[in-house]
Amino acid sequence: MTRLVLASSSERRKEILRLLGFNFLVDNHRFDEPKINFHASPEKFVEKVAINKAKSVADYYKDKIIIAADTIVVLGNEIIGKPIDEFHAQEILRKISNTKHKVLSGLCLFYPKKNCLVSGVEESIVYTNKLSDKKIKEISKKHLDKAGAYAVQEKNDKFVKKIIGDYYNVVGFPVFLFLDLYKKLLIKIKKL
Repeated sequence: MTRLVLASSSERRKEILRLLGFNFLVDNHRFDEPKINFHASPEKFVEKVAINKAKSVADYYKDKIIIAADTIVVLGNEIIGKPIDEFHAQEILRKISNTKHKVLSGLCLFYPKKNCLVSGVEESIVYTNKLSDKKIKEISKKHLDKAGAYAVQEKNDKFVKKIIGDYYNVVGFPVFLFLDLYKKLLIKIKKL
C-alpha cells in the first residue's frame, strides 16, 4: 500500500522522491499561494505555505502521509518567487545576477488521521555569475515555473557559481530535511 502523497506537480520533486526509493501518489495542492515580496521572516512564510499546501489535500487522504514543499529565493529582504512571464523572468535574473542569495524551502509532512504534523525549513546559499543581457533573454524563456527564474540542474546555463548547503534544496526538494522529518513523523505516529 502506498502511504505517501506528494502534494505537488513539480517534476523535480517527483524525480528526487523516486531517486530516494519512495513510492507515492501525486495530487497537486489546492492552496492559493500568496504573492508577496517582503516578509519579516521569510523562513516562517515559506514553512507556513508548505503547511497550508499539505493541509489543502488532507480531506482526500486521511490515512496517508502528505508531503508538501515551497521554495523561494531571498535576496536581502526581498522574496523572489516564480516569474509571471518572460519579461518578469528577465527582471528577476538581472536582479540576482552576480549576487549571493538564499534559497529557502519549507517542507511539511502531515498525517491527517492522527493529526500529526512535522515541518521545517532548509536554507542554502547560492552565488551566481554575472549574466549578459543576451544570456538573460535566453534563460528567461526556460524557467518560468521556478523560483528565481533559474534551474541549478541546467548545466548549460552556467548561472550558479557555488552552492553552500543542500544542492537538492536549490532544485526544490530538501533531501536531508525530508529524511529527518520523515523519521520524526513515523516516531510521532507510533507513539499515538
